[in-house]
Amino acid sequence: MAKSLQEQLLQAGLADEKKVRQVRQEKRKARKQNKPVDTDAEARRQQAEQAKAEKVARDRKINRQRQEQQARQAKQAQIRQLIDQHAVNRSKGETAYQFVVGRKVHKIYVGAEQADQLARGRLAIVALGEEFHIIPADAAGKIRERDSEIPIIQHDPKADQPAEDDPYKDYQIPDDLMW
Repeated sequence: MAKSLQEQLLQAGLADEKKVRQVRQEKRKARKQNKPVDTDAEARRQQAEQAKAEKVARDRKINRQRQEQQARQAKQAQIRQLIDQHAVNRSKGETAYQFVVGRKVHKIYVGAEQADQLARGRLAIVALGEEFHIIPADAAGKIRERDSEIPIIQHDPKADQPAEDDPYKDYQIPDDLMW
C-alpha cells in the first residue's frame, strides 16, 4: 500500500510533525466553516420556545383555576360553618311558614315566635342545597357578603309600608292571616 504524501514528506525530512498537525487543524477548521448552515435548527428552536411558552401559559391557567376552586370551597365551608353556628332550632314547629325560592313555593314548620320574627325580618331562611335553615338576620348578612347567589329569604318590613296613593292603606293585613 502506498504511503500518503504527508508520510512521504515526513520521511524525506521536508516536513516536521508540528507542521503536519497544524495542517490537519486548518483542514478541520475549513471543513467546519464550509459546513452548510442548518436552516431547520432555528425553526426547531423557535418551535421549542413557543411550546414552552404555551405550556407555561397553560400551567398558569390551571393553577388559577385550582386557586379559584379552592377559594370557592373555602367560601362554602365558611357559609356552612356560619349556618351550623347560628342555626335556630325549629324542631317544635307547628306553624306553617311559606316562602318562594325561584319560582317554587316551599313550606316549613316553625314555632309561633319564630314565625313572628321571620315576619319582622329578624330571622331569615337560608336554602343550602335542598335543606332550609333559619338563622338570625346578621348571620344572613354575613352569608350574603360571602356568596350573593345563595337564596336567602328575609322579610323586609319597609316593603309593607303602603304607597301614598294606595286607597287601602288604612286597612292593614294581619300577620297571622292564613289564606
